[in-house]
Amino acid sequence: MVVTQPTAGEFKAFSAVCTHQGCLVNKVADGTIDCPCHGSKYRIADGSVAHGPATRPLPAEEIIVSGESITLA
Repeated sequence: MVVTQPTAGEFKAFSAVCTHQGCLVNKVADGTIDCPCHGSKYRIADGSVAHGPATRPLPAEEIIVSGESITLA
């Protein structure tokens, strides 16, 4: 799972498995979640594809934010 903060106080979570060929994403930077294997990038706000070769978004994960803790729902 990868957790992002698109805007202050708003947290989103997505599967960490790239939808292209199943590698694990390894970086969140400059507004994208990045996969090291083939260069796919996903938008931090909704997991949609920002740059291929992936064609499908990262699946969203349900989370609970409580104070400074974030857990899977």
